[in-house]
Amino acid sequence: MPENTYDVVIIGGGPGGYPAAIRGAQLGLKVAVVEKEKLGGVCLHKGCIPTKALLESAEHLHDARDESAAFGVVAKDVSFDYAKVLARKTQVVGQLHKGVEGLLNRNKVDVFSGAGVLTSPQSVRVENEDGAQDLRAANVIIATGSRPRSLPGLDIDGRFVISSDHALELTTLPQSIIILGAGAVGVEWASLLHDFGVDVTVVEVMPTLVPLEDKDVGKELGRSFTRRGITVKANAKLLVETVQAGADGIAVEIDVNGKQEALQASALLVAVGRTGNVEGIGLEAVGVHTEKGVIPVDGYGRTNVPHVYAIGDVAGGYLLAHKATAEGHVVVERLAGEEPFPIDPLRVPRATYCRPEIASIGLAEEEAAQQGKDVKVGRFPFAALGKALIKGQTEGFVKMVCDAKTGEILGTHAIGPNATDIVAEMGLAQLLEATPSEIGLNVHPHPTVAEAIMEAAWDVDRRAVHVFRRR
Repeated sequence: MPENTYDVVIIGGGPGGYPAAIRGAQLGLKVAVVEKEKLGGVCLHKGCIPTKALLESAEHLHDARDESAAFGVVAKDVSFDYAKVLARKTQVVGQLHKGVEGLLNRNKVDVFSGAGVLTSPQSVRVENEDGAQDLRAANVIIATGSRPRSLPGLDIDGRFVISSDHALELTTLPQSIIILGAGAVGVEWASLLHDFGVDVTVVEVMPTLVPLEDKDVGKELGRSFTRRGITVKANAKLLVETVQAGADGIAVEIDVNGKQEALQASALLVAVGRTGNVEGIGLEAVGVHTEKGVIPVDGYGRTNVPHVYAIGDVAGGYLLAHKATAEGHVVVERLAGEEPFPIDPLRVPRATYCRPEIASIGLAEEEAAQQGKDVKVGRFPFAALGKALIKGQTEGFVKMVCDAKTGEILGTHAIGPNATDIVAEMGLAQLLEATPSEIGLNVHPHPTVAEAIMEAAWDVDRRAVHVFRRR
């Protein structure tokens, strides 16, 4: 194959692009990745990894300062060094970044530094400070990710009004902060900043926190945050025209159920979602359709233009790194002649790393009911679980939503200790079309947090023995 000619050129080296490149190379394809910033993308450098590193430090601080005495461990004068917290975050990100570079190199994937622009459905121009060069490709995969968005009329200045990107760059913590939006990004930042001593107020326009999750989960998180001392303002709309920045920070007004309230803080963190990076990559020139900031695709990542595919955040749906990786695998495996299953959104697990953790897969109870399902629910509280008591983390529950007629598991939702780990079992269960009774028959080791899954499964048919239900 001539130089600069490839089976696949991938624009974007994030958690969608670089795994797709590696998988393509494993299957014998000649692959190139074009990345204008750093390999690993937003997830590695501005999202998943650095925020979870901060959350881990915050949890260690909380455990030592607030929980250790209950375990018989006396820790006096507990404090933290935020500079070292940031240094550890940087070290974790740096190590993983080197790992990504090494994997691409060992798999003989060509990496081009610069901005990738489609010049035709089968050609990409790489533009950087040294000039431009053209790549030919049998197929092109768009994996350009997303960026934080704001509300109309609300300017993010990076000082008083900040995004999650800016929050990661803070070298000193604000005394107080208003967080606009209580999705995964908003509640994770609320959780970690509160543990570091910041006075946190969360403003959410919907009735519950994490509004994309099952309502019972959102209500439980709201109660937990309130107990911790985080101020929660649900059913609250920011009045954008009232936002004023000054020497003392930011002043805003919100509408809570028709009543106006004034809020003040050192900063306002805008966490109202993200939008796909569809601009400036040549989509219009080659006729690739976009809609509301994303590229519509089918289950195999195909756009409306032959030979052009899209994966990850830029393709819409759940904005999750693992979803992007899975989509990338499907696309390149199909290009290599294999027959992968398309991605089913209901089999994509969601994970939120606040305290308590949240994880879910499939339909929420209200979604299932709206679809006309005859819903049957099993629940098990962590307060009744031995391992949760041992860990001292008894908030929350596991909730399993099933079809009463067929026994099909429609969704599982967890809020509590290790929720983001135990949800993987439910992903496998739904993939294999297991029933609640079959999950219950799978003997779980004791004592473990995963037993809550088994107990919730038994409870669907009111067979759980560690929780009382009237039959």
